[in-house]
Amino acid sequence: MYSPDLFLLVGFFIALSIRMRMAVSKANIISDLQKEILLLQGFKPGSAGGTEGGLGLIKHAFPNATFPKGAVHEFISTTNESASASLGFIAGIASSLMKGGAPSVWISSKKSAFPPGLKTFGLEPHNIIFIQSRKPKEILWILEEALKTDCLSAVIADIGEISFLESRRLQLAVEQSKVTGLLLRRNPKNFSTACVTRWSIKPLPAEKKLIPGIGFPKWDVALLKVRNGKPGKWQMQWHDERFEFIERAITTYEQQQRKIV
Repeated sequence: MYSPDLFLLVGFFIALSIRMRMAVSKANIISDLQKEILLLQGFKPGSAGGTEGGLGLIKHAFPNATFPKGAVHEFISTTNESASASLGFIAGIASSLMKGGAPSVWISSKKSAFPPGLKTFGLEPHNIIFIQSRKPKEILWILEEALKTDCLSAVIADIGEISFLESRRLQLAVEQSKVTGLLLRRNPKNFSTACVTRWSIKPLPAEKKLIPGIGFPKWDVALLKVRNGKPGKWQMQWHDERFEFIERAITTYEQQQRKIV
């Protein structure tokens, strides 16, 4: 004969097993619903052939740990220095997007990029179509039409103000074409947009020397907003045609500045 306590113990384990299965089932249901919502919003599940945008560990800030292609990303700059840093960072992302061989379009109101200098970031100028227009409405129209062209890998635009409605039209365009939009916004007043991510890129003093007197591009990277993701901050540099993370330890430059103070 088994004691009543043994039956109670068996019943406890059975109840615990059932409860754990229900918890796992509930978690699976929530996970499946999240994936379905991401699919409806244009995010595709990560795969071995997916892209990180060349950003390495930053991929974990994005849904499915995959850089959102077929989406519009905005980079906010308030100074000429941050604008230059942002364009360099954008060029690094574009080089990863263009590895498939498709060309890109670069739109601006003036010569904001030096084509031969883009080779530093792994971009070949002859694979980029440069378009200039001084009229903001024309730039916006060119941008939207370029984003609708599915044979492009990316469209880079140096623009100023943009409304929510205009940004929504751009986002709808890339959801159909799967082209990635990278927008540099100078001194914007409106921050209510449909862009999937918002970045702030600031220059940092370089240490390693690319050529005498000039070091590798180095940035303070802030992902201010990412839909269904996790914003964060990193320090990065461009070296050997790829992004590299910089350790949080105090740099030689900072140590020298502390000694001066």
